[in-house]
Amino acid sequence: MKKAEKYFILDNPIETKYKQRMKECYYFFLCVWYRLKMLAMRVEVKEKKYNTSICAIFKNEAPYLREWIEFNHIVGVDHFYLYNNNSEDEYLGVLKPYIDKGLVTLIEWPYSQMQMECYKACIARFAQETKWLGFIDIDEFIIPKSTDSVYDFLKTFENKAGAVNIYWRLFGTSGKLNRDLKGLVCEDFTVCWPKHCDIGKCFYNTAYGFNPSSKHSSQLHHKFWANIKGADVPPVNVFNKICIGTRNVAKSGEFPIQINHYFTKSYKEYAMKGAKGDVYFKINPHDENYFYEHELKCTSTDYSAYKYLIQLKLRMEDEKNDKI
Repeated sequence: MKKAEKYFILDNPIETKYKQRMKECYYFFLCVWYRLKMLAMRVEVKEKKYNTSICAIFKNEAPYLREWIEFNHIVGVDHFYLYNNNSEDEYLGVLKPYIDKGLVTLIEWPYSQMQMECYKACIARFAQETKWLGFIDIDEFIIPKSTDSVYDFLKTFENKAGAVNIYWRLFGTSGKLNRDLKGLVCEDFTVCWPKHCDIGKCFYNTAYGFNPSSKHSSQLHHKFWANIKGADVPPVNVFNKICIGTRNVAKSGEFPIQINHYFTKSYKEYAMKGAKGDVYFKINPHDENYFYEHELKCTSTDYSAYKYLIQLKLRMEDEKNDKI
């Protein structure tokens, strides 16, 4: 029998067995121990060039880059470190205005299936420039809900945690077989999972250190373990609860911030996504069965991105006029 979760759809459902209950008890006391450690070892927060930045690796994402940059910039991302992974489309034409403005730093990353190594390289090179460094993909849009910007939310954690895990809200096709790629992703897709996914993406607090060779650094975009005085410490979630083992604790269904993960977009875009290659998987597992596993969970709607639509459309129009 699977344990029901009030606020999450579990990526790996938990079994309600004695062994699992014992694990939960173990994780509870481990969380207490890590919390005491983090309270005892405070960090010094220094002013940096940027408050909040994103590191992202992309491959053949030209139709989506402008909207993704503009949207995440609206919600408070100051800078983007973008790693091109052998793209063959017109990505440079899209990015050049943002590079010229100093909003985007473009780095060539010609290595196959080395996404985590890309993130580690970004940390080593750019962590000294920004207070917070997030790791998200081009199909992920940050949605602050309790604040007006992502930094206003993150800054409350600057003396509390080495990383904050922001959970996914997964979106499907909204019934679209195909669509005009000139349309806005965040406007066209509103049908989603009824609960948040129990995984998401992390923002790293660069006041803490980072150990790239740590056993905890194999999946650092989902669960980023920072380092303080030689000791690794786990991330917290958006409710300031430590994320370790199977412990994903939500105190409410009202999440203060989320990442809208436009996982499939339209049916034909999903097929295009599988055909273009992947920055992480050598053999892309996103097949037809995988598609329906996600699509059949899409039974709710979420319009939280809509509060930014007017700003987004005006900026997209301004950017278009600048090119004329």
